[in-house]
Formats: sequence, structure tokens, C-alpha cells
Amino acid sequence: YSPDLAPSDCFLFPNLKKRLGGKRFANNEEVEFAVDGYFEELDDSHYKQDIETIEHRWEKCIELKGDYVEK
Repeated sequence: YSPDLAPSDCFLFPNLKKRLGGKRFANNEEVEFAVDGYFEELDDSHYKQDIETIEHRWEKCIELKGDYVEK
């Protein structure tokens, strides 16, 4: 496991948290509906940049032999 390559780096969860923050849901179905709606509104460009940069991040991690480095 490498925290610098964690899936959350794709900014899915922080943005989802902002979108749903402070809202109350009566049941799980309402939560699922809200989350599904969030992801359905995202277009491919939302993911494109992160996917394109992951190769560089992998290479950096390999080059540093997994050592942690600040940005």
C-alpha cells in the first residue's frame, strides 16, 4: 500500500463530501440516489487529468523506492 497512490487522490471523496456535506438523509436509498446523481453529473474530463498523471506518480514512486516525499 502506498498512500501517495491512494484512489482518494482522484478527488472523488473530498468533492463528494463537499456536495453532500450538511445534508440529512432519511434512509440509505436517499444517500444512494444522491451519490449516484453526483457521479452521473461528472463528465469524462473530471477523471482524465488524474488518469493521465497517475503514470508519472507511479514512476516517481518506483524511482524513490516507495519513500515518501512532500510535493
